[in-house]
Amino acid sequence: MLLSGGNDRPRKPEDLIDSRLMARLDRIDVRSRRIFAGRMQGERRSKARGQSVEFEDFRDYVPGDDLRFIDWNVYARLDRLIIKIFLEEEDLAMHLVVDASTSMDAGKPSKLTFAARLAMALAYVGLVNQNRVAVSVMGLPGQNGLLHLGDRRGRRHVHRVGQFLLESMWSEEVVRARAATGAPGPGGDFTGALTSIARRRSGKGVMVLLSDMLAPEGYETGLRNLAATGGYDIWVLQTLSPSEIDPALDVEAGLTGDLRILDAETGRATEITMTNALIAKYRKRLKTWCDEINAYCLAREMNHLLIRSDADLDRVIVDTLRRRGMVG
Repeated sequence: MLLSGGNDRPRKPEDLIDSRLMARLDRIDVRSRRIFAGRMQGERRSKARGQSVEFEDFRDYVPGDDLRFIDWNVYARLDRLIIKIFLEEEDLAMHLVVDASTSMDAGKPSKLTFAARLAMALAYVGLVNQNRVAVSVMGLPGQNGLLHLGDRRGRRHVHRVGQFLLESMWSEEVVRARAATGAPGPGGDFTGALTSIARRRSGKGVMVLLSDMLAPEGYETGLRNLAATGGYDIWVLQTLSPSEIDPALDVEAGLTGDLRILDAETGRATEITMTNALIAKYRKRLKTWCDEINAYCLAREMNHLLIRSDADLDRVIVDTLRRRGMVG
């Protein structure tokens, strides 16, 4: 896998999401396998009964009911106190977590750029449907490895979310630090970041993790801590570049023979000889590893999906994620 070199790096929020994609996303909304209780009224129908504008049913008055919901016309005709019941509409919280560690800033196309665009698109869907949207960027050099943008609600915050993603991932300070250290700064480890997010996240909703899952310490503890929050329908969208999935593409690009490869996360170097046998062994090991992640997620009622960084963003959201039930 080659470092991205920053050639496809977005420079402004409009580079993350264009008007054509916005128009397509205007017709869909975020879904959850469960109906969650929100902190304020939104556009999501709940099983709870409340005081929205959509009428549902009648029931007899009992002491303590709000007198404003008595149907006085029924009382005048039947001499009975009847309460009007309305469907409560709830908001749904969405928390997007983007891994910006050094290994993500690699691949052609860049995994980090793809993850940022996908996060922006999902944030747009949430915001235009009046859901609460929060964003966390982890794996950063310095900054204690983690930055947060608190809950936002409404279309007017789309530009702010885009600015946050750009500033978090590609500010001059972050780019210089990433180039100088080649590894996460203090607190920027995968496990520590997800544990911190799990501890500070309250309420219920949908959480989306965008990461290549290439954590030196392993993914298990971080995902386990995230799942332990209990209130979130969690999606792990594992993003890998085409050449990570099939190293033969690097061979076609001229990477053959004896090579010295460098681990982008730890800085450790390894010498290999690129052969067909080695590529076949790598493919088998990659499939086993991805299957293990999928099984680990399923065992904890988390959703896992492997996505290539060269995938068409429209198709990922409108087709793949719709079929899987994240949006609809």
